[in-house]
Amino acid sequence: MSTVIAQQLRLRDGHRRVARDLRVSLTDRCNLRCAYCMPAEGLAWIPGPDVLTDDEVVRLVGVAVTRLGVRKIRFTGGEPLLRRGLAGIVAAVGRFRTDEGERPELSLTTNGIGLDRQVAALVHAGLERVNVSLDSLDRERYAALARRDRLPDVLRGLEAAGAAGLRPVKVNTVAMRGANDVDIVPLAEFCLARGYELRFIEHMPLGPQHAWDRSQLMAGAEILARLSERFELTPAPGRGSSPSEDWIVSAGRDHPAGRIGVIASVTAPFCAACDRTRLTADGQVRTCLFSHTETDLRSPLRAGADDAELAALWVDAHTAKPAGHGIDDADFHQPSRTMSSIGG
Repeated sequence: MSTVIAQQLRLRDGHRRVARDLRVSLTDRCNLRCAYCMPAEGLAWIPGPDVLTDDEVVRLVGVAVTRLGVRKIRFTGGEPLLRRGLAGIVAAVGRFRTDEGERPELSLTTNGIGLDRQVAALVHAGLERVNVSLDSLDRERYAALARRDRLPDVLRGLEAAGAAGLRPVKVNTVAMRGANDVDIVPLAEFCLARGYELRFIEHMPLGPQHAWDRSQLMAGAEILARLSERFELTPAPGRGSSPSEDWIVSAGRDHPAGRIGVIASVTAPFCAACDRTRLTADGQVRTCLFSHTETDLRSPLRAGADDAELAALWVDAHTAKPAGHGIDDADFHQPSRTMSSIGG
């Protein structure tokens, strides 16, 4: 396959969706043990030799950007700040150019622990945006959910991200009935006061096997109802392929205007507009968070496959992407990988 032909390839699936957004997991390891993500004792981590090297990550991301039309890169984990070569990977990926001749958009999803120490280097490397997970402002509730008493570290990371000029700073909260639903309004007030964009995420079956309790699910509509009791909300236009349905918060006497989103993956799935593809830390392509199949790119890469061959494998994998994740289907089965191993 010639370079010219390869550069005309797109990650178009059988339902006419085109993937422009790549989520890259850099590690499955994490310094938290969030109840909705993994068991308290942790997991059997991916063996070190199976994890892509920095150069391998950069090469596969380069295939996606320069040959397959990907324009947005989000680095995830596990906890990506645990990846020693993170800043170098960000800098190298930032040197690629998309099919529009621009740098790819570079963002990071993190739990925020240690972000205050790394953010300057990451911004210098080209990082543009950051999403920080924060499930409660109450130290005891945070520690109960994360199984680690690290709330002060997260708050320092958030403050450092804003001070470093990352815009917008987004905050991700998994809302769970009986666990942190009392934090919905306080978190909104906290984020509005600091100019952060808060996004509530429905609890999804991506944690320990058979541990998902649907009774803990707070539907997006219920989250919005809680917020509407406190704030004046107006739907934001132009959702496009974003997983978040966003709302404009009007300024009030005791809070500024802002933006809040809800990601209702379970009760209001947005699969029809999905533009994402995923690369795991061990070099597997996943077309959906809930996929039961993967396509191995690590083995052919290490066996000497050229970029055109890797691109063709990726295209073939994406062609078979299902129409939806089917969480509400009677025959739905949770994938064997947890979120920490897949990458958010």
